[in-house]
Amino acid sequence: MFISIDGIDGCGKSTQVERLASRLRQQGHDVFTCRDPGSTPLGEAVRGILLNRHDLAICRMSEMLLFMAARTQMVQEMIQPALESNKIVVTDRFLLSTIVYQGYAGKIAVTDIENVGVVATAGILPELCFVLDLPLDVAKSRMSDREADRMERMGTDYHEQVRQGFLSHAKTDPQRFIVLDATQPIDAVADQIHEIIADALRKS
Repeated sequence: MFISIDGIDGCGKSTQVERLASRLRQQGHDVFTCRDPGSTPLGEAVRGILLNRHDLAICRMSEMLLFMAARTQMVQEMIQPALESNKIVVTDRFLLSTIVYQGYAGKIAVTDIENVGVVATAGILPELCFVLDLPLDVAKSRMSDREADRMERMGTDYHEQVRQGFLSHAKTDPQRFIVLDATQPIDAVADQIHEIIADALRKS
């Protein structure tokens, strides 16, 4: 099974990836976790460019293609082999992030991103994608003690479009894109995610 956890910065996705993986391992499942962009040497190098090079001008199309390049490497090098070994894969972000950040908020046609995404991922997409929804002011307060990266500095209007993009795109396939209220306590969100995954595993 392939699972992604996504949402605006500060929504708690990285924490939930760790919680879910730990819980599944305790139940005897073989779990592989990764982060997008990243996880491979190429992916981490691209991540550094996309998030930390504040001095570098990157147009939206180049931004999108860089994310796709890092994702392709992660799929080929890590995700596909893990799935072929019957591992449960849990990723911190995946294609939905590019659809939202560079599509809904960045104004690249969503269909174009989806078409590139199918090629970049070889059609390997999460069976379940959790979207952790959170108001921007709450997200900002959670990140107040850390330095903002390049994407986080895009401005309030951009990030509100990102949030609305997640909610809008989730409606296109509500069985696959599951929106959860991330203002709830961490344990409550973790329980909801695990319950949905456990039900899906029972049915598989």
